[in-house]
Amino acid sequence: MYDKLDAIVLRYEDINRELASPGVLSDQDRFRRLMKEQSDLTPLVETYTRFRSVSDNLEESRMLLEEEDDEEMRELAREEISSSKKELEDLQEQLRILLIPKDPNDEKNVIVEIRAGAGGDEAALFAAEIYRMYIHYAESRRWKAETLDFEEIGIGGMKYVNFMISGQGAYSRFKYESGVHRVQRVPATESGGRIHTSTITVAVMPEVDDDINIDIPDKDVRIDVMRASGNGGQCVNTTDSAVRLTHYPTGIVIYSQTEKSQLQNKAKAWALLRSKLYDLEMQKRHDQEADLRRSQIGTGDRSEKIRTYNYPQGRVTDHRIHLTLYKIDEILNGDLDEIIDALTTADQAAKLLKMEAV
Repeated sequence: MYDKLDAIVLRYEDINRELASPGVLSDQDRFRRLMKEQSDLTPLVETYTRFRSVSDNLEESRMLLEEEDDEEMRELAREEISSSKKELEDLQEQLRILLIPKDPNDEKNVIVEIRAGAGGDEAALFAAEIYRMYIHYAESRRWKAETLDFEEIGIGGMKYVNFMISGQGAYSRFKYESGVHRVQRVPATESGGRIHTSTITVAVMPEVDDDINIDIPDKDVRIDVMRASGNGGQCVNTTDSAVRLTHYPTGIVIYSQTEKSQLQNKAKAWALLRSKLYDLEMQKRHDQEADLRRSQIGTGDRSEKIRTYNYPQGRVTDHRIHLTLYKIDEILNGDLDEIIDALTTADQAAKLLKMEAV
């Protein structure tokens, strides 16, 4: 591990020298790549620098304990040895986690798709609640939320909704939300007071950067423009501003009508199509890599039941890590950090085990 860390420090120093050279600023693409690499390596280099400093301090304290005759100084050396050992253990664990290969999508914005599943109107109502939960969570982290497409039902539910969350690290927090979410409660329309179970599906896709080549030949896509339907402002429903993309090879249909401008709706539709195609490719690779699938905490199988929201008991259970919290109101109001932190920790632990087994 330390040979690898020494090599990383050397690379970090090389990057700093390159960034200080006058020629780098004239090449903005190279400058951005170097700045990104420097930013990615900084936490690891800083932690390793601290690790080496504490290691040196531990050796000095041990030498002092061997050479010093004064008992008061020997006691101070013992205390320093004890505290340094503890800090070294903590730093070593941090380094092991920092050395886990980083998901290249972690810092990206995300596109989230929620669809009502089994349960009819009750599922659509639950989809709308989960949508609001994610919006509140994004707001708590000062991230921007933007609705791309949706279909509502008359009683306040949603058959489906697509939205984008823009903010540094958005994918790293949302990626564990993909899967089937289940709700157990007595519907408002149920006169007999019986508990019903309904489901929704959540898909989380990283926004695709322009530098990632997603080849979409013109012949593979049909573009239709039309008048927007449903609730709209003064211009939305009176011009042909809505855009529908049909991708023939996959059957994916994207419909965007939330903007007044046809150009804006078209840009949103293409962004969503690119992300869906990129996500399909990632899913294909994920399914081909059985070992990787077993080393991740539910970030791949969209049919996996990941979480249950039980209203009568006031609990939320994440089935992947067997975590149950009795704070359903807070969670539905966007308080997701405790669940996401636990999922992140479990994912890191699984990946560490896999690294050590190699």
